[in-house]
Amino acid sequence: MIVDVSEMITLVGGGDLAAEDLQAALTIAPVLVAADSGADKTLAAGVVPQAVIGDLDSISPGARAAVPESAIHHIPEQDSTDFDKALRSVKAPLVLALGFLGARLDHSLAALNVLVRQPQQPCILIGEQDVAFLCPLELRMTLPVGTRFSLFPMGPVQGQSTGLRWPLEGLEFSPTGMIGTSNEVCGDPLRVTLDARAMIAMVPRTHLKAVIKSLTA
Repeated sequence: MIVDVSEMITLVGGGDLAAEDLQAALTIAPVLVAADSGADKTLAAGVVPQAVIGDLDSISPGARAAVPESAIHHIPEQDSTDFDKALRSVKAPLVLALGFLGARLDHSLAALNVLVRQPQQPCILIGEQDVAFLCPLELRMTLPVGTRFSLFPMGPVQGQSTGLRWPLEGLEFSPTGMIGTSNEVCGDPLRVTLDARAMIAMVPRTHLKAVIKSLTA
């Protein structure tokens, strides 16, 4: 592991990043790691990352010079994204990832793919409106009735649920078949059990604290 800590990590990519969002994340996850050009984003917000991880093909010369050489970790292979390189190289109770969901759909899809490829490291992708995470085999969460709770399978998966308007029982989910987007919470507690780590959950960003509480329980 390049970074192995007992505190939560804020991981920043090269996508759009508001300074106030970075500061809000750091109050929860104080260890800052950048994926390649994510270092430019953190430095622009006035914060030096503890580590920079990636193939380093997009970090600016100025950002590279501003980060201590000992904090820069070059992973040259081109078969994975910088998000993948960074997530598999850190160990923490939870990672809050900013700058990976945004204007480019291909980047967003690649980030969701990484959540499934690296299930050993709990991670929440934080976007402008939503947060996304890989469901554990059993998920318990408290959310207000009426909250949107979308599920998207990244592979074949079946499950059971309580507290959802449209239960999961008896359904065979797959990316080319049944999906579970636009479901909603109808009761408390919300409980989802799955037979595989292949389901991405998405909820409004306003419920980030509830997701953090659930994934770190």
